[in-house]
Amino acid sequence: MDNNLIIGMPAGSLANSTRGGNLVKFLENSGFTAKGYEAGGPTSFSTVKFLFGWDGRPQEFGTQLSLNELDVAIAGDDWIEERKLELKIEYKIDIDLKKILSLKRGNVRLVGIVDEVTKENNTEDFLKNFFNKDKKIITVVSELPYMALNWIKNKMISIGLKDLASTWSVQKYKTPSKIEKGILIYETWGKTEAKIKNMSADIGLEITQSGSALKNYGLKVIDEVFSSEAGIWVNQSVLNNKTKKELLEMLVINLYGSINAESKVLLVFNMPSDKKEVAEAFLSKHNLYADEPTIIPGSKYAQYTIQVETDNIEMPLAKVRYELVKLGARNIETIPILSSIPDMRSILNF
Repeated sequence: MDNNLIIGMPAGSLANSTRGGNLVKFLENSGFTAKGYEAGGPTSFSTVKFLFGWDGRPQEFGTQLSLNELDVAIAGDDWIEERKLELKIEYKIDIDLKKILSLKRGNVRLVGIVDEVTKENNTEDFLKNFFNKDKKIITVVSELPYMALNWIKNKMISIGLKDLASTWSVQKYKTPSKIEKGILIYETWGKTEAKIKNMSADIGLEITQSGSALKNYGLKVIDEVFSSEAGIWVNQSVLNNKTKKELLEMLVINLYGSINAESKVLLVFNMPSDKKEVAEAFLSKHNLYADEPTIIPGSKYAQYTIQVETDNIEMPLAKVRYELVKLGARNIETIPILSSIPDMRSILNF
């Protein structure tokens, strides 16, 4: 596999064409058509011989990257952080992983949740009142147990409960407790909110997007613990391999091109030759081209091609077209862009 870049392809929401920002279409727009991925694998890249798809759960990718089983992985920040914390806390191993590109999709929040009847509105106050009632052990539920442990432990230390926070246990849900005091973390396989609602735990760390499920369960958020999005993660050792680093650069540049194009279109229009100066003054004033506008001169008209940001609040696409028409532009065509790559230096930061 020395001549291939082994890429972790995440099962779950990112593989669903209606969730996670449609990763399948995104890869296709980047020039990496993935066969078999959306159907559950195995994933292959038939038109790109240097990529080898390794289907897996994003929960495992952090460990696989650290063992060099994967060269690169598409994974959320939360699951990478969870594996880093687990290896550090349980095995005293620090793993050197680096996020080299944000994919601008798969955004979620990790929030602290309690029953809505709880009077406290932040974790510190909740913990103070909880342990002031002569309680010695707090039960926490989460799909990300080590992130939950790190969160609760640090909060307890901040309010003067360092000794109590030094005793903890991470266990499968509802297995017999191994401790009599401190922090008992139960790892869940989903539906964390139901366990809080049904009073099977004192507090939880939950993954959420909109928060609607939490409201439906009658829960409230008392802490914003972590923000996560999908990104490209690598083991730093890959960057020391000349062949794989070049393949990685090729991958990242093309992925970035698709991301960069998602808020852009091309406008192609004809402008009378006698309006050339006023048209170019308008384009320059509103930064509607990069190095210089693309112009094809003609006897009576010149054809211009410019790139327009569709999410520009100051100069939205509709206004650009309107202003161009007022200046004399004709036959304005709006063309979607699949990829927009500025230059190598602005993309590669590794």
